[in-house]
Amino acid sequence: MKPTATLYRMVTPEHICPFGLKSRALLRRKGFALEDHKLSSREQTDAFKKQHDVDTTPQTFIDGKRIGGYDDLRRYFGLSQEGSEGTSYTPVIAIFATCFLLALAEVWASGISLLSARTLEVFVALSMTVLAIQKLQDLTAFSNQFITYDLLSMRFVRYAYVYPFAEAYAGIGMLAGLSAWLVSPVALVIGSLGAISVIKAVYIDKRELKCACVGGNSNVPLGFISLTENLFMVGAAIWMWLK
Repeated sequence: MKPTATLYRMVTPEHICPFGLKSRALLRRKGFALEDHKLSSREQTDAFKKQHDVDTTPQTFIDGKRIGGYDDLRRYFGLSQEGSEGTSYTPVIAIFATCFLLALAEVWASGISLLSARTLEVFVALSMTVLAIQKLQDLTAFSNQFITYDLLSMRFVRYAYVYPFAEAYAGIGMLAGLSAWLVSPVALVIGSLGAISVIKAVYIDKRELKCACVGGNSNVPLGFISLTENLFMVGAAIWMWLK
């Protein structure tokens, strides 16, 4: 016989609680027979919270004992909490991995060997473009983080607002096959300045900062990843000239 759990969650025409849905799914995965009670109005929800002296919904009860909300339920089952706290490389890994797969797909569709230099070219160009998109989503947040370590932006703040557009231009220009004389200087300048800034901030001054490479308010630590991004741009600029 399945163990039974009772779940109270908010489901109104205006709002369906996402944590209620996650609690329901988790309980089902754990093999519970579920009594799913939907609180269908704000008044009903407020009355429930007052009755059980709780501040939030959903609330789960197992064997008559209140377990609590979704986070409490995960702890009850010995699961780690969702979401990341502190620094994390997850956004950068997701971007680079996806761009690499896209590069492989593009080269494969073109009938070119996957081991050709074209794969690396497309990967770098896509990475630059996607990273630029991340920055362009919120230029203010990006600039607030970027000017704390970029040497040129410290002196000329407006450069922080130009940088994402320049990065996007270089990446798109590479994909479009524009002349090296139109694209390489931009990639070389922003890549070189960026690399020097990261080396000074992290490896010389030993400052612990967060990288603006995936946009403002990120939890990616400044260091190897940001340096790699800038060196990619420098390498791409040199490669285009050599070609």
